[in-house]
Amino acid sequence: MDFSVWVVMSGLLVIGLTAGVLMHRSDFCMAGAFRDVFLFNSYKHIRPLVLLLTLSALMFELCRLAGVLPTYPFSWFAPPSGVNIFGGMVFGLGMVLAGGCVVGVLYKMGGGNLMALFAFLGLLVGSALYAEIHTWWIPLAKQTNFSTEAITLPQWLRVSSTVPVLLLVSLGGFLCWRWQQTELWVNRNTAEGFIPLWFTGIGLAVLGVLTVLLCGVPMGVSTSYAKGAALLELWIIPDHLANLPYFMATPVHYALPIDGVLRSGGAGPNFDIVAIVQAPLILGIVGGAWLSAHLLGEFRVIWKVPLNQVIMVFSGGVIMALGARISPGCNVWHLWGGLPLLTIQSVLFVIGLVPGAWLGGIVLQRILISDVPLKRINS
Repeated sequence: MDFSVWVVMSGLLVIGLTAGVLMHRSDFCMAGAFRDVFLFNSYKHIRPLVLLLTLSALMFELCRLAGVLPTYPFSWFAPPSGVNIFGGMVFGLGMVLAGGCVVGVLYKMGGGNLMALFAFLGLLVGSALYAEIHTWWIPLAKQTNFSTEAITLPQWLRVSSTVPVLLLVSLGGFLCWRWQQTELWVNRNTAEGFIPLWFTGIGLAVLGVLTVLLCGVPMGVSTSYAKGAALLELWIIPDHLANLPYFMATPVHYALPIDGVLRSGGAGPNFDIVAIVQAPLILGIVGGAWLSAHLLGEFRVIWKVPLNQVIMVFSGGVIMALGARISPGCNVWHLWGGLPLLTIQSVLFVIGLVPGAWLGGIVLQRILISDVPLKRINS
């Protein structure tokens, strides 16, 4: 590998390790944030998400104005489509059932959570299933494309991004200020090593901006689940893999800011630009959570798990992977990267994510685990 690739991957590994520690020490998970709003009317984990989005929007815009943002809007984002909403709904449903989002599953798995491992396996299976329907899904998705070349709301409105971003930052800043005034940011958790949620929100926002400055695109990991599924098929059914256009295509083409060399990649089982910018984050998040759990003496695997919960989280992982592929993109990609820039794809994804998470809460409560106390979820 080129030296520049080593630099980028090493930096992303450090970012992933730091994110893994932060999320493990604060137990910050976006699946729980949305789930708790609908099931318990609790906004405890939504508040750091608002802080994260607000700071990300502010820092991205400052970087753009300073001329240090590698691309605007970010690479891999495209004009919006109706499937962005549908994909968000499917993703939200799966995210709640799986008990963690695409990164929540990783840090929980690193901390020894066996249920997260089943959700991880579900993500691999769901990614493989999408490859089977890709050829007929894409023409269907194209029929819902908007007749516009605009990628962000400011581009669509034909205005500078500064004004709408400042409106977003003002609203988010006001909410964060109100929560501070009412002492909702006060850390009441006295557990050893616990990191306050507000600190995690700030930390993750900074890490997200560093990721963009380092590799030119926001944090994202969901395509690597597809690469993992492709790698398994390469070992087990290589002939079938060769006949799947989704795994054989290389639709991604862009250059790392560090060297400007154009590289290509896709969901196939190859070491390419997708692997360069996503694999270190995945390894880092799992490793950071594992390190955090061991340093606290909390790493343990509970092998006795209810079968109905195993089925639930595995199914949630499958559904979540399908949502990430048909969106396209996961919650991290859209919430930490696209939404702060007011990317239309990301706005539509969130519009779908909210009712999807609400539906997931209903399924979680009334159908799949009606005989299991809710407080046992993710315990």
